[in-house]
Amino acid sequence: MLELFAHPFSSYCQKVLIALYANDTPFTYRTLGPDQLNTATELARRWPFGQFPVLADGARTVPEASIIIEYLDTHHPGAQRFVPEGDALEIRLLDRVFDNNVMAPVQKIVGNAIRPFDKRDPTGIEEARKKLDTAYAWLDAQLAGRIWAAGGNTPTLADCAAAPSLFYADWAHPIPERYAALKAYRAQLLAWPPFARCVEEARPYRHFFPLGAPDRD
Repeated sequence: MLELFAHPFSSYCQKVLIALYANDTPFTYRTLGPDQLNTATELARRWPFGQFPVLADGARTVPEASIIIEYLDTHHPGAQRFVPEGDALEIRLLDRVFDNNVMAPVQKIVGNAIRPFDKRDPTGIEEARKKLDTAYAWLDAQLAGRIWAAGGNTPTLADCAAAPSLFYADWAHPIPERYAALKAYRAQLLAWPPFARCVEEARPYRHFFPLGAPDRD
């Protein structure tokens, strides 16, 4: 039985959960939290960097969300393939864009809000917001006329990355109304059943979002 060390409110955990839920892949959810010391200890034993999600497949440890999804595609495939042959390069490129150019600046903005006022980094936050503005413009043009991020008729790894990153990005730095394609794509992702499930599972933790979670999603 697969085990996933994760937390429902984490964007990168949601990224993997989407792939698991989409294929109804059986797994044990090892939820991380202050009352789950055994889970935290086992995570530290398997992956001393302390980052999650981490997938355990027997004695094998698979860290990093994108790698986990590719591992599932190879070793525990379902009806939905998230990195189909022939489209892998664009899928992986978009996956990196959503992680590095959307989620990373969002995490900088959120992390800054948690710091004491005298430790905050206004210059870094200005740079993060500019990076998101660039990403929004590029993605809006990229997504025009597309159903899913990579241009196919079925979701891929790129959409697993896009769903949580755009979900939280719009909370941290709202997507302008002029980016109609990007806003429509985000709405489509929210209605995608595996991600909708992630959103509902994370709803009880919204009060932890330091910028204030909006009621609209």
